[in-house]
Amino acid sequence: MFTRPDNWKDLTWQQKRELRLNHWISAPGIEFVSKEAAEGYKARATRLSKAAKMEIPDRVPCMIPTGWYPAKNAGVPLKKVMYDPKLMKKVWLKFVDEYDSDSFDGTLFFQARVNELMEVRTMKWPGHGLPDNAHSYQYVEGVYMQADEYDLFMKDPFDFQLRKLLPRTTGVFEPFKDERSFASYQGLPQRLMAMCLNPKFQKLFKAINEASKELPAWGKATAETTMGAAARGFPVFRGGLAVAPFDVFADNLRGTQGIVMDMFRQPDKIHEAMEFVLPQLVDGAVAMADAADCPVIMMPLHKGDDTFMSDKQFEVFYWPTFKRELLMMVEEGLIPYPVAEGAYNRRLEYISNMPKGAVAWMFDQTNMANAKKTVGKVSCIAGNVPVSIAYTKTAAEMKEYCRKLIETCAPGGGYILTGGSTYDMAQPENLRAMMEAAKEYGKY
Repeated sequence: MFTRPDNWKDLTWQQKRELRLNHWISAPGIEFVSKEAAEGYKARATRLSKAAKMEIPDRVPCMIPTGWYPAKNAGVPLKKVMYDPKLMKKVWLKFVDEYDSDSFDGTLFFQARVNELMEVRTMKWPGHGLPDNAHSYQYVEGVYMQADEYDLFMKDPFDFQLRKLLPRTTGVFEPFKDERSFASYQGLPQRLMAMCLNPKFQKLFKAINEASKELPAWGKATAETTMGAAARGFPVFRGGLAVAPFDVFADNLRGTQGIVMDMFRQPDKIHEAMEFVLPQLVDGAVAMADAADCPVIMMPLHKGDDTFMSDKQFEVFYWPTFKRELLMMVEEGLIPYPVAEGAYNRRLEYISNMPKGAVAWMFDQTNMANAKKTVGKVSCIAGNVPVSIAYTKTAAEMKEYCRKLIETCAPGGGYILTGGSTYDMAQPENLRAMMEAAKEYGKY
């Protein structure tokens, strides 16, 4: 757990970041399996740290975006892995032992049994909405917050989630949709006792009780896998997760259809709601980074790309609050790591407006030569080896593609070789070719 010094408020953001990074590199509490593993951890973490700060590391770092690939690598159906935390741990650590990435990409532990018990409607996974042999899960987008519910969301988030959001997204919570507000304490004990006698609520309480018994095993397996990877010398380049304020609503609450209508019909409500969630997003990111001992905050971006909204809409709806979120995180010594899913070719000039060395950007389908000329002047850039190459090309073609990327993006530092998306079904020889390219062509 990262602890702030007494003079924290007097430090610059660079000094705060350095304290956090040094703490991460020092690996407190990790019992390494060998001296070589300890040295390897420090070398990898230092390499990533320098790249993120736009300094010159010993070579270009390489992070394999594993996704669900460890299941394929172990020859185990993903459906089976998603229901067995012990198997999940075994599968992930097998991958760590066999692939020499510069980071551990983290666990994607999917608690399928918990989701079943709670009747989750926002996800599909192998054997539950998807074929048994599916290689990933799928988010089910919907309008889970109605157009007239922004005020309730902001006035009483607990009441909104309990009586509106959860009954729509999680089946066992349906009984709450017919309840009146819990804002008043008057008569609350009597209401709670009446719920205990209601068969609908008894089903909910039973499901929560059963799900709560499942959770400890998943938490234990997650922690042990992360620590196990670190003990082998592989740091996790992610201390937390956050999203852009606009995406809170565009992804999870209003959905694509709803947010597009709101942009024209009630734009002021979007702005008001984004301002409401902004400090909460930052506070959450800080808390996660403190607990994880790593200052890097991954930020998957979905609705800000070139194809979803115009430049003017990006200027009005997406960038202002997102920019402030990035700067607020930076001020706390964090390293925001936005994952620019889709294409950000028309966004490069906007996102170049950041303090030098403060942010690291991962690009998916963005022109990396242009990214280097713009964003790369002030921020670390990462990406964008396509999934298509990892899945369908030869190892030689993968290595050559990586060589060209390194040649384009590495000069002067500030580049991390990685994919544009996760490699759920990659060819094993291509993952090794990516790492070989970093070692062979990425030396400074």
